[in-house]
Amino acid sequence: MQLELHTSEYRVSAEGITVVLLPKEFALLQFLCRNKGRTFSREQLLDHVWTMEYPVERTVDDHIYRLRKKLRPFADVEIKSVRGLGYSLSVQNSTAREANPTTRDPELHKTMRDVFGKYQLYGQGRSMLTLARQQDVLGFELDPFYSVYVHFVQGDLEWLLNSDEVPLNERFYWLLLFYMFTGNLKQKQGLCEQVLEKKLLSPEQHREMEILNILDLYTLAGEPSKAFERLKLSHVVIAEPKYESFIPQTAITEMLVHLVAGTEDHELEKMATAIEDGILSAKPFLREIGSYKVVKGLWMLRRQAWSEAENLLDEGLQVLDRSGFVPLRLAALMRIHHYCSMFPPKKELQQKYADFFKEEQEQIGLLKLLGPLEAAIRSELGRC
Repeated sequence: MQLELHTSEYRVSAEGITVVLLPKEFALLQFLCRNKGRTFSREQLLDHVWTMEYPVERTVDDHIYRLRKKLRPFADVEIKSVRGLGYSLSVQNSTAREANPTTRDPELHKTMRDVFGKYQLYGQGRSMLTLARQQDVLGFELDPFYSVYVHFVQGDLEWLLNSDEVPLNERFYWLLLFYMFTGNLKQKQGLCEQVLEKKLLSPEQHREMEILNILDLYTLAGEPSKAFERLKLSHVVIAEPKYESFIPQTAITEMLVHLVAGTEDHELEKMATAIEDGILSAKPFLREIGSYKVVKGLWMLRRQAWSEAENLLDEGLQVLDRSGFVPLRLAALMRIHHYCSMFPPKKELQQKYADFFKEEQEQIGLLKLLGPLEAAIRSELGRC
């Protein structure tokens, strides 16, 4: 089917049928037509169709709903909801309505999941997002886990909070991680301990929370002794082949714990050498490289090597930005912000990274959505 768009009259025609649209409905359809087969998130559609405007929440969903109703006369036109990613326009020939046969190929499904797993391992968030948005063109169906995970990677907090495509319990862990980036860390520490005690997470998520995520809360809340105690379990777990991928982040986090605990420089030097010459040379993953540079930058702050510290912190944040893993950049800024609160550096440096942290929170919508986020966390906690 060939759609004809009449811009001056906001009409769309095909096969003798004409439908009149409202201006924004037309603009939305026009954009999707120009990019047939590509998937766009709500945020991307807002940026492209509602340029220089400040639409209310659910604007995209409301327009998609109305546009679908008006396009029903066109049997071969469909605005698809791509699970976990957004919307895509499909215009088929009447002789080719069958779905791409490769979407039903289990071998391809496994291959694509393995590819996503590799991108996740190497910290290539941008690669994951690019591939996910091309699933219609490439003829594969996104694995249910990654359909949620890609929203976490790109910092799509609004989707994670409000989506009705996936149950809350499947979004809970990712929401909890965002919640950890706000407010009083002792409070978040207690909340995460409750989550672990009630076993609200999947086994894999439970393990990651207890051996890694909670270490930052103990450390940055000024209780490195609790982190040291928990690290005993972490080392036991990462000795298992199944958890080998946790070795780099555990080593980097352990260096942070020692830094906050006041461990002497010669011991920190040994840790830095082991990470640089051993772990990162064998596993040069973007996330880990960025995270390590940030922790080393904090160490230089302690040594009052202000210029070197600033360079390392900025380099680390830039690497994390290149990785495309928005939450890890936010986590790094949280580390910088709270470390500087405990051990204040030069005033201008402290202010610089406090501003960065706030800007990142605002960009994700974390401050605006904090109330609903907290309500969702409390709701899931009260479930058991």
